[in-house]
Formats: sequence, structure tokens, C-alpha cells
Amino acid sequence: MKKITSIICALTLIFALCSASALAAPADEYVVGICQLVQHPALDAATEGFKAALTDKLGDSVQIQEQNASGDSATCSIICSQFVGDEVDLILANATPAMLAAASSTNEIPILGTSITDYGSALAIDDWTGVTGTNISGTSDLAPLDGQAAMLNEIFPDAKNVGILYCSSEPNSKFQADTITPILEELGYTVSAYTFADSNDVAAVTQTVCDKCDVIYIPTDNTAASCTEAINNVAIVAGVPIIAGEEGLCGGCGVATLSISYYDLGYATGEMAAEILVDGADVSTMEIRYAPTFTKKYNAANCETLGIEIPEDYVAIGE
Repeated sequence: MKKITSIICALTLIFALCSASALAAPADEYVVGICQLVQHPALDAATEGFKAALTDKLGDSVQIQEQNASGDSATCSIICSQFVGDEVDLILANATPAMLAAASSTNEIPILGTSITDYGSALAIDDWTGVTGTNISGTSDLAPLDGQAAMLNEIFPDAKNVGILYCSSEPNSKFQADTITPILEELGYTVSAYTFADSNDVAAVTQTVCDKCDVIYIPTDNTAASCTEAINNVAIVAGVPIIAGEEGLCGGCGVATLSISYYDLGYATGEMAAEILVDGADVSTMEIRYAPTFTKKYNAANCETLGIEIPEDYVAIGE
């Protein structure tokens, strides 16, 4: 009898331990960390699209830890290091500094980037093929720069001098500036680059470019996007129009843009995350994905203030 009682007790204990283990470690539950460089409309939309895709694909089985670095690269590093310490299953890096911080923090946890223009130059990869071969993949916000140059020429065919304004600490902005410069020169413009180090000198540099140029082009640049009010206050008073690299910039200080949907871009990145987490896709072999469509948009208020007529095939921002 004692032997039977001992067996029953042992079986009861084993059952209890197994039940406790099952409760402590739910199956198919994922933790995803989001590191966003700074708050502005484009990056915000990408983050929202990413979260929507995760919810659609994974439902309640995903926990999201969302952090914003307020424009500070060092804070990106702190956030990503915390994600690594928390052993998250995947990191979304929204903007290039966030991706570089994540890459420095881990070579094991899958990293997906979004709102990043050129992965090859950002990661210093020679002979770029579209795949990093590391724990990093994601989506690119690169708009067709030849199309943006053509847009500038369509609206301002008589302009002579074009100034490209961007932040010197953002390699993706330099990539865009270097790429679009010869295209604009082939269209007959004299092109000069004007760079600012951070938000502290953006107004002064904007004034300089306004004094010397007929039109300004601003590529997709995170610092510029967070300083559109300062840029607009100078450019509007000077009467110098701005062609912008994306809709958020254009809405803040531009007159027109050939832009992508950052929400859709973020959603596509979320779909990639689901492929990695649920389907077991290998992030190191996933090609960088790009926005499939682009839309001509214009800032109605700035165009009216500057007396600029926009072709009929453009859509007003906000409509």
C-alpha cells in the first residue's frame, strides 16, 4: 500500500511540474523590439504599418516593445542593447542610425530595417547584391531619384541653380545627393550640396542655400524631416521652393514630392517579420524589398503662398 501511495505521489508531482512548465512558457509567443530614431510622420507611419502587419499575421501571440530615441544615435544603441538583454525574438530598426545600432548590438537576433534608403552604403558592403548575408534585411524607402529630378524639371524648367540640402551625418542622404546630382546636371542645372551637422544649424544653412539657389531639393533625411518648421520658416520668406524626397518632408516645408506610402512600407516589413518568426525564413538570405508604387503629391498651402502652379496629375497632400 505504501508503495502504491508513493507512486501516486510521484506521478502527481510530475504532472504538477509539467503543468507549471507549460504555463510558464506559452508556445508560439514572440517578443519584438522596435527602435525608432525620431518621431516624424514618415517614420511614425512605417512603425504603425509594421505593428498592423504583426497584429494581422500573429494576433495576440506577439508582444511589442516600442522605443523612440528622440533623434539620438547613442540612445538607439542603449535601446538595442536592452532588447538584446531582454532576448527579444526580432528587432525592427526604423531609420539607418537605429539599424546600425542594432547591428552593433547583436549578430544573432534577426534585424529588419525600414525607412532606410540604401543598405549597401549604410552597412559599407562592397559589391552590393541586394542581400546582406548577415542577420539583417528589411525594406528600403528609396524613391526613383530620376523621377524626382524629372519632377523638379517639370515644375521649374527655367531654374538655373539647384541646392541639395541634407544632414552630413546621414549616409543615406549623401547617397541620394550623389546619385541625383549628375541627373540634375544632365537636365541643365548647376547643382551644389549644402549640409548641416544637426538641428542646431539647419536654419542657418537653409538661409545660405536660399541666398544662392532658385530651387532646393531635400532627399529623405531624418534630421531634415524633424526640422521642417525651421526650414519652412526660412524658405517661404525667401521665396525659394523645395522639392522633397518624401511626403512628410513635403507637407512640412516642400511644394511637391514623388513619394511612397511609409505605412505600406512598414506593413511589408511586418510581413517579413512574420515570415521569419512563424515560417522560419532565413533573414540572411532575404532580399531587401522596395515600395511598389509612387505618387506625385503637392503641398497646396506652400504652392499658393509661392504662386506655383502644379500639373493636374498631382494629388494634394491630405486628400
